[in-house]
Amino acid sequence: MRIAVIGAGGWGTTLADLLATQSHQIKIWAHEPEVVESINRDHVNALFLADSRLAEGITAHGELADVLSGAELIVSAAPSHAVREVSANVWTKLNGAEPPTVVSVSKGLETDSLKTMSEVLEETLPGAPIVALSGPSFAQEVYQRQPTAVVAASTDRDAAEAAQRAFSTGYFRVYTSDDLLGVQLGGALKNVIAIAAGLLHGLKLGSNTRAALITRGLAEMSRLGEAMGANPMTFAGLAGMGDLILTATGVLSRNRALGIELAEGRTLDEILATRRTVAEGVRTARAAVQLGKHAGVELPIASEVANILFEGKAPQRAVRDLMERELKAENWR
Repeated sequence: MRIAVIGAGGWGTTLADLLATQSHQIKIWAHEPEVVESINRDHVNALFLADSRLAEGITAHGELADVLSGAELIVSAAPSHAVREVSANVWTKLNGAEPPTVVSVSKGLETDSLKTMSEVLEETLPGAPIVALSGPSFAQEVYQRQPTAVVAASTDRDAAEAAQRAFSTGYFRVYTSDDLLGVQLGGALKNVIAIAAGLLHGLKLGSNTRAALITRGLAEMSRLGEAMGANPMTFAGLAGMGDLILTATGVLSRNRALGIELAEGRTLDEILATRRTVAEGVRTARAAVQLGKHAGVELPIASEVANILFEGKAPQRAVRDLMERELKAENWR
């Protein structure tokens, strides 16, 4: 297939490399001119995936029209806050042509509208079948061909199966799902819980605390998802529990790392000023709290993470407030 990858961060670049090894023809669009030059000259994305040589057949471009020409599949890999602008530009460059299937690999929510990435893409690329690809998948480990499994979700079965065929390899197993909403909520909300996990690590708290956090965090994710119309069982799968365990415990997790730095006394502004890569959980924390209010669902962990991020609440106080909440029976609804 001729595939356009829109966004050359670490994840977009890794997926471009994966797809190229499957004999697909890959063009990748990068916002940064230095990334375009680095990929075309050295076959390395020195800015976002350093020291990782890419498949020879990948070509990088700074113009969307060059990438979209003849594309049979589009991979939307821009950061969640940029998806609307970038995809609107994609629509313009299509010049009225019917858009191909779009596979969204961005994990987040649009802060102002509280919409999922598929909802944003449905607005900006009308008529395009939308698939969300999500699951436990650190870019560096996927690049290293370490086995993992993910989910391709769509309300269009043919589109989900097309994405499954395009992305599946001997080390990257793709399942399908019809729960487009649930898979995306899992991919977004787990980042908030991962920040909380990093906070606990930075506070030198142990395995008991982390296990309790992950379990109750999963309950929050499932509860909100069900209230919004998702299948609660989705959160027991790869896009829910699988991705949550990875991001809350893995040393490669940007969101967990941000939580650790917060617990060690750095401010959010200080941390973000030193990063080129995006910790999606920062924006998602605020959006999750708002979604909970709209859905009438209590999200105590997400609320405390938002308080720490945006209200300056001390992490130690947040832990104490969570532990001293009203006693109740355990439930997932």
